[in-house]
Amino acid sequence: MTPDPYRTLGVAKNATPEQIKSAYRRLARENHPDTKPGDKAAENRFKDMANAYSLLSDPAKRRRFDAGELDANGNARPGFGAKKPKANETEAGGYDTYKRNTSSGGFGFGFGAGKTNDAKPSGDKKSRFNSFFRDKPSFKAKGADVSYTLKVPLSDAAMGTEKTVRMTTGKTLKVTIPPGTENGKVLRLKHQGMAGLGGGEAGDALVEILIEQGGEFTADGLDIHCEEPVTLPEAVLGARIEVRTVHGPVLVTVPEGSNTGTKLRLKGKGVHRPSATSGTTDCGDHYVTLKVVLPKTEDGTLKTFVKKWAAKNPYAVRKETLKRTAAE
Repeated sequence: MTPDPYRTLGVAKNATPEQIKSAYRRLARENHPDTKPGDKAAENRFKDMANAYSLLSDPAKRRRFDAGELDANGNARPGFGAKKPKANETEAGGYDTYKRNTSSGGFGFGFGAGKTNDAKPSGDKKSRFNSFFRDKPSFKAKGADVSYTLKVPLSDAAMGTEKTVRMTTGKTLKVTIPPGTENGKVLRLKHQGMAGLGGGEAGDALVEILIEQGGEFTADGLDIHCEEPVTLPEAVLGARIEVRTVHGPVLVTVPEGSNTGTKLRLKGKGVHRPSATSGTTDCGDHYVTLKVVLPKTEDGTLKTFVKKWAAKNPYAVRKETLKRTAAE
């Protein structure tokens, strides 16, 4: 007995088409024969799910099933649209076991036109008959989509690259990541998901791109930001230094008197993303924030110089927030 399609998919009778589709895809991934070779129980469950989805995904069939006009296999129940049998038909509505309707062009159950019902089919014809119905599935369903996540550095997402992912079936796919790919972007690989059933097309592979956080670069839209250390002499006197960008190293000028927090802009060195509307390429900028770093080892000469310099050139960088008393 074919199980109730709603129970098979685990959805309520008032489920939306999207909920039915989502439930089918989730269950199909778990029970697809490709993931459990040799498991007959999984194969049978998959067939039941495909049969249930074929029925409930068709609005007209679903309405008729809910009204009691169709059974769980999608066949009309007695009294709902079944034709009254003719003289040469059985009560089930089909032609007599050994009779064939040659005028309609349909495939009957007999094999000799015009023969009486004491005629018997030959063994070869019977074998072909059984094979015809045994080999023809009663439904066709698209294979389930499969989902993956792929982590990539910001530089790869910005410039574009090619990666590989391994499917649950063991198949390896090449994934082309276009330049300017955003975090969370889902790439669809057509017909690379689970195989279909009954001749249905294969599902798709959905690859979500996750940009790794915490690297040397951070992104803000099309703009890229990084922090670059500079020495005290470079900050005070100015210098030419090499800065890393997603496009490769670039020489930039550190202005005299630069400080920690000084920001330099490299125009057009950010993310390059093809526009979906104009056909042009949108380009972001690269911003470099300087960070002044003192020597790691203690330098007595520098300390002596700074003490003498500070005594002659006092200056304030913070606002006074403490109220001093007269006693102080």
